[in-house]
Amino acid sequence: MRKTKLLTFFALTLTLTFQPAQAQFMPYIPAATLEAAKEAGLEEQFAPRSQVVRVGIGTSNFGTYQYNDITIYGTGDTQIYDNRMLIANVTANSPVRIKFENGMFNVYTPNNPTPEQVSGPVQVTSNYGLLGVKGLNRAGKPALYHGAFELVKSNAKTFNLVNMIEVEDYLKGVVPNEMPVHFGLEALKAQSVAARNYVLSPRTKSSPNYDVVDSVASQVYFGANTEKPLANQAVEETEGVVAIYDWNLILAQYSSTAGGYTESYSHAFSDPLTKEFPSKEKPYLKAVPDIISQSPLNTEEAASAYYKSTPDAYDIRSPYFRWTKEWNAKELHDVLQNTLIAQSATGFVHPAFKKGDKLDDLVELKVLRRGDSGKIVEMEVITRTQKYKIFKELVVRRLLTKDGKALPSANVVFDNILDDNGNLVSIKAYGGGFGHGVGMSQYGAGFMGSELKRPYEKILQHYYTGITLATKPVIISGNNTQSNVTQNFYTKDKYAHVIIDNKFQASKIIINVNGKENCYELPTNLIGSRVADIDISNLIKKGRNTVTFVYPPDEGSNKAIRLYVELVKKNDNGYVW
Repeated sequence: MRKTKLLTFFALTLTLTFQPAQAQFMPYIPAATLEAAKEAGLEEQFAPRSQVVRVGIGTSNFGTYQYNDITIYGTGDTQIYDNRMLIANVTANSPVRIKFENGMFNVYTPNNPTPEQVSGPVQVTSNYGLLGVKGLNRAGKPALYHGAFELVKSNAKTFNLVNMIEVEDYLKGVVPNEMPVHFGLEALKAQSVAARNYVLSPRTKSSPNYDVVDSVASQVYFGANTEKPLANQAVEETEGVVAIYDWNLILAQYSSTAGGYTESYSHAFSDPLTKEFPSKEKPYLKAVPDIISQSPLNTEEAASAYYKSTPDAYDIRSPYFRWTKEWNAKELHDVLQNTLIAQSATGFVHPAFKKGDKLDDLVELKVLRRGDSGKIVEMEVITRTQKYKIFKELVVRRLLTKDGKALPSANVVFDNILDDNGNLVSIKAYGGGFGHGVGMSQYGAGFMGSELKRPYEKILQHYYTGITLATKPVIISGNNTQSNVTQNFYTKDKYAHVIIDNKFQASKIIINVNGKENCYELPTNLIGSRVADIDISNLIKKGRNTVTFVYPPDEGSNKAIRLYVELVKKNDNGYVW
């Protein structure tokens, strides 16, 4: 097969003219084609509607992200490229086998039993359909994907399968797999924003070939075949919306069930770089009670009263809102004999319990320190001759297993039950919540949206203190790659303010809102503040909006403007009722 150019401008124009609404974006367009499109006034038709993300696709059981032999198909006419050069075009549902040998990709198509041998990376698109992998299933169905596939060398023997997909399409394959759809539209919207924050936030990549993976190691992404109409609506009606704090996307942590009181980040997580615990505070991830009158649970008395009862709370309908576990003394001793070794490897067991060490008879489980939610920050395992200090909620949960399963959460109090001679007979645990309990409680979000009729922005502002809902902060400058930025976003309230950090004292900015362009003067020589606020609410429509920010060429190349569109104002007190 002879390689040809990816697609001519004429062919692309025809394709875009007659594409159905759900057609896939074109991720491999040559610069010359884009320039020709720009001259013809068709540039916007070629641009993705949102940022493109690279998702590593694992095997059916997520056992590996390494492949050496794979069969791909498209539900529409399918194109195969070698490093963005077209090498094959096959009909819908035709199997294309790609085998990696001796550092080369061997591409087998139905009409060519002799493989085309290429160096790659190999790209696959199906402009009128979805992409699938033979034998790959998600949620009991064949896995299908929007966007494009790219097969990229991982090492001398294997390659990674990467789904290149626009963020908004990616989220439609995430949201219904991270939150039950029956939680309702407003909860699903809150989940959409949290998931969008996750995928758009800078991170240390697990592989240079992709940004995130499709499993719980990132967030669960099962593709197009698991989409649900209500979840799609939630993604569409929060398009472009992220949660920010102090100009940065927040780490939008969430868990299934907080138990009625969320916990501060610092009391649940160690620093990802230094491993310090407790870690530094994140001001938007503070402990927050569902009921404002509830005092902190950082004492044994307060935690015991709370978790041995069923007070009013937003996540009261979770099956894990309250739970109990019980061990006899020997059972828990045998559990700890094994789990202390494994958890010592984390560095959060002092002194470390090594393989071959023997645990003496248990005397007591003693909590030394709690967070405001009652979550265990530090505890002690006491035997007749030993004391082991345990830190960090996940270590506590994995240490105290029952029937091979970790505790649902570390929001737990212990009753040490003794016999008449003072010997430990059994230990009973009373707990609440499921997961780390930091940030949004998914069951709580469902209750707030469905039962309390709270809109998604109020849900988010309850769980994330002091946040603003906005578009992703961006920079425009005289640099050609930053001269203009387009953002799409959805709003229901027709409220929109452009917040500008004018550090370098630019005198003006050009803003195009839904096709209407205006030049706005910016205040300079600001005393005590360099932030400007431009109200564009009168140009906004309910629903989807498109805003393009243009850096004025006459401002010169040594300035830059940082900005975002504020869609929901910050709530400073952290409580939304």
